[in-house]
Amino acid sequence: MKVAVVELWQDEEEKPVLGGTCLNVGCIPSKALLDSSHKFMEARDHFSTHGITVDAPSMNIADMMQRKKQIVSQLTQGVAGLLKHNGVTVIEGKGKLLAGKQVEVTAADGSQQTIDSENIVLAAGSLPIDIPPARVDNDCIVDSTGALEFDAVPERLGIIGAGVIGLELGSVWARLGSEVVLLEAMDTLLPMMDHQVAKEAGKIFRKQGLEVRLGARVTQSDVSDGRVAVTYQSGDDEHTEVFDKLIVSVGRRPRTEDLLASDSGVTLDERGFIFVNDFCATEAPGVWAIGDIVRGPMLAHKGSEEGVMVAERIAGKHAQLNYECIPSIIYTHPEVASVGKTEQELKHEGVAIKVGTFPFAAIGRALASGETDGIVKIIADEETDRILGAHVVGPSAADLVQQMVIAMEFGSSAEDVQLMVFGHPTLSEAVHEAALAVDGHAIHMANRKKR
Repeated sequence: MKVAVVELWQDEEEKPVLGGTCLNVGCIPSKALLDSSHKFMEARDHFSTHGITVDAPSMNIADMMQRKKQIVSQLTQGVAGLLKHNGVTVIEGKGKLLAGKQVEVTAADGSQQTIDSENIVLAAGSLPIDIPPARVDNDCIVDSTGALEFDAVPERLGIIGAGVIGLELGSVWARLGSEVVLLEAMDTLLPMMDHQVAKEAGKIFRKQGLEVRLGARVTQSDVSDGRVAVTYQSGDDEHTEVFDKLIVSVGRRPRTEDLLASDSGVTLDERGFIFVNDFCATEAPGVWAIGDIVRGPMLAHKGSEEGVMVAERIAGKHAQLNYECIPSIIYTHPEVASVGKTEQELKHEGVAIKVGTFPFAAIGRALASGETDGIVKIIADEETDRILGAHVVGPSAADLVQQMVIAMEFGSSAEDVQLMVFGHPTLSEAVHEAALAVDGHAIHMANRKKR
């Protein structure tokens, strides 16, 4: 097929760049900072437990940011090279879907052209949500993008929102020396995660120095003399805190404003998401939509696999995506990861379940590496034994949950995982033990009697 990609993104030098949010201001740069800050924390706080003596380490923020920039550049240039190698035409500008499967492209200089196509895929992504009590000024008050560009470590850092992005960014700057306070309007931390795992994660985050204040609804912010005073309501009480920097991290919204002409035939819901069916087809024939602008979690890997599915279906193949097996990950340290349904969801649905949990503190490899915080939790159907969900907080949680993604994709039972041979000593033994614990058969801990 003959393919063109319309891309608006430009870097700080106003040069066109590919890769979108994930590569430029999302997944990749944030993980680069998370990794750098974790290595610094390890050297400062934990090397001595291994018998390694170092002088007091210091962090060069400029060098850390330069490393992040180089990683982003390498990957975005790699995307450009892949598109060129595969014969994809890149058109610079902002695209807008018109009626009759036409796309109007407006270039940076204001010039326009119209493209006709047999199939059109909308993949415009998302933007950080702005809130009236704390308008982003890109100085004292920043969004998740601005939080990736600090040139110094804030002495006191406030974060509105203790979700995935807030916790990750808070972890970066707390490790580097900031006093971090997260203000979360909800009464529970990570309410969409399994409650047991979220509670365990909260204990670990607080032990690391992240101060999470739940039920804290921000009502006002005032910038003065290079600092920001934040007022928030907690129950019947009003409080004010002063920070050097404030990150607004309350979620993201679909980037669908001015993406569609009124007669395009594509429907938006009340939240601005594009309506699609299970195969990402819109109500307009030949028009598809994927990623953050459609239903489901805003995850880079979810949007990527939707793109693969759509390309296959355009080519006449019967591709589909199993939305029940999409992993979700928080890249704190330790990581928090999950796939499938939570215990509270299944109980709400009236599904009879059995649950197995196992602590990393009882895993030899975790003890040897000093990574003993956290648990693995596996949930299975009580009658069929089929695995319905897996949740991990602990070392390498993202990779361990992927083992369960594979198991669930093949419809595995807890017994299937119990009968597998896991290498020793490995962190993955915690998955094996959690599967054994589903039926009260864990080997390296005392089992609770199953009813």
